[in-house]
Amino acid sequence: MNDITAEDRYYTAEGIVDFDPVHIFECGQCFRWEQCEDGSYNGIAEGRIVNIRYDAGNGGFGGSGSPNAGSGECSSGSDTRKRGGSLTITPCTEEEFNEIWYDYFDLGRDYGAIKECLSENDEIMKKAVSYGYGIRILKQDLWETIVSFIISQNNNIPRIKGCIERLCENFGEPVEQGAYLLDRKTYDIPSPEKLASLSEEDLAPVRLGYRARYLIETARTVCEKGLPGDFEDLSALCGVGPKVANCISLFGMQDHASFPIDVWVMKVMHDLYGLPEKDKKAMAQFAREKFGDLGGFAQQYLFYYMRDRS
Repeated sequence: MNDITAEDRYYTAEGIVDFDPVHIFECGQCFRWEQCEDGSYNGIAEGRIVNIRYDAGNGGFGGSGSPNAGSGECSSGSDTRKRGGSLTITPCTEEEFNEIWYDYFDLGRDYGAIKECLSENDEIMKKAVSYGYGIRILKQDLWETIVSFIISQNNNIPRIKGCIERLCENFGEPVEQGAYLLDRKTYDIPSPEKLASLSEEDLAPVRLGYRARYLIETARTVCEKGLPGDFEDLSALCGVGPKVANCISLFGMQDHASFPIDVWVMKVMHDLYGLPEKDKKAMAQFAREKFGDLGGFAQQYLFYYMRDRS
């Protein structure tokens, strides 16, 4: 680009491997990103609206086998190098990329090593990581993750997105940075203080159903006690069961051993691994023993693979 204006400023990082925006934004971990006609994504995170574009055909090289794989139990044992692509974020400066988006997209972690480790002697996982090779677990804001996954209960993704947008439009603060990317006024997730001040009647336009009470009570708990610090704190929140607590732990607290079990993961565990149907306790135990500290990564690959192939 030439003659870059304040609105057009962008930053491109080269040599980005194990990255695919479709895999990342469509694997059920986030709800405020939308694909554009050109294949890029516009989204709202960290109080900003940005466009994400990934070109797999450009870039330098990225390695696998880094000690940052996060397992502690297994290393890839490989120094194979593979070609990376270019990741362009607009609007973004180099400083913003390094301070915000590098961590948000978990770019310091070697997903190649994680996939090698998970796939070792496991043909099911090998197929899953090949199918969702570009998944990365985002480092999301904890409060936004709590709100999003309380809303997600017994819900489908289009409806979850609609509820979140209506909640933000009615009660959130406007997002100004990067707002020119969207053709509408855009708002952030309302604060705990704002939600705690509302009634179920106030939330009626959002069409949350029984989840309205869960959000209000959770917001009041957070205002009184602060944000949860661990799985036990999460489980004490109104309406937060094991599956939602595991989702929040994984996506909002970066507890990568968390293994959320929903209908798709139950199907994987039963149909592909042969565990008793609907025995969530046995499935959780299996995941702990088989995947260990990489349980959250395994869950995302398996979830994406099973949902899309069904």
